[in-house]
Amino acid sequence: MSTLSIHCLKPSPLHLPSGIPGSPGRQRRHTLPAEFRCLTPEDAAGVFEIEQEAFISVSGNCPLNLDEVQQFLTLCPELSLGWFVEGRLVAFIIGSLWDEERLTQESLTLHRPGGRTAHLHVLAVQRTFRQQGKGSVLLWRYLHHVGGQPAVRRAVLMCEHALVPFYQRFGFRPAGPCAIVVGSLTFTEMHCSLRGHAALRRNSDCCPPGEPMVGSSYSIPGWSPSLSCRPPTLLGLKGDGDSQGMAERGEWVK
Repeated sequence: MSTLSIHCLKPSPLHLPSGIPGSPGRQRRHTLPAEFRCLTPEDAAGVFEIEQEAFISVSGNCPLNLDEVQQFLTLCPELSLGWFVEGRLVAFIIGSLWDEERLTQESLTLHRPGGRTAHLHVLAVQRTFRQQGKGSVLLWRYLHHVGGQPAVRRAVLMCEHALVPFYQRFGFRPAGPCAIVVGSLTFTEMHCSLRGHAALRRNSDCCPPGEPMVGSSYSIPGWSPSLSCRPPTLLGLKGDGDSQGMAERGEWVK
C-alpha cells in the first residue's frame, strides 16, 4: 500500500501561462481560502457525489463506482488531488499507476504499483464552480504533482474526441483510438511525457520557487494558482470555454 506524504510550504502567488483558462487574460475574482491536497478514503463519498452529478446526466454512467473510488484512494492516494474551498471538496482528479504502453479494459479498475505511467481516471468539478477555470488549474497542478514523483514518467487518459484540443494544451498528444469502448462511446487515448519535471524529482522534498506543495492553503485574490514549472510548448495557446466546460461537467476522461 502506498503511503501519503504531504509537505506544506509558505503560501505564495502563482501564475498560469497567458493562454490557459483561469490565467490573467481571463481573470475571475476569487477570495475564498483554497486548499489542494491528496484525497483519502474518507473523501470518497464527496468524490462520488460530484462524479454522479457530473456524469450521470451526460452519459448515464460514472467512470468509477464508489467501491472503486475507495479502492484507489486506499491503494494510491498520492495519485489523486482534490481542490477544497472552505473545507468543501469542489474539484478532484483520481489516478493510478499503469505498467503497459496502452490502456486496456483492465486499466479501468487496477493499480499497478510497479508502473511508470499515471493513468488519470476522472476529472470533475462541482456544478457551482464550473466555467471558472478550475478544471484547467487542477489539471496543471496534478501534472506538476505527479511529475515530482520519481516513479512516474508519463500521464495517460482516454477522452471523447471533442476533448482532444483541451488536453493538448497541457502537453497531451493523441496516441490513436483507445481499445476501451463503453457502450456506444469511443475514445481517443492521450499521452503526456512528464520528463520535463526532472528538477522536481531531484528535489522531491521541496517545490520550485513560488509553488506551494500539495497540502498548502492560501487565498485566491483575482487568480494566481498554477504551475511554476511548465512545458514551454504550452505557452501562447488559447483557451476554449466549450471544451473546458465539457471536461468539468462530466465528459468521459478515464
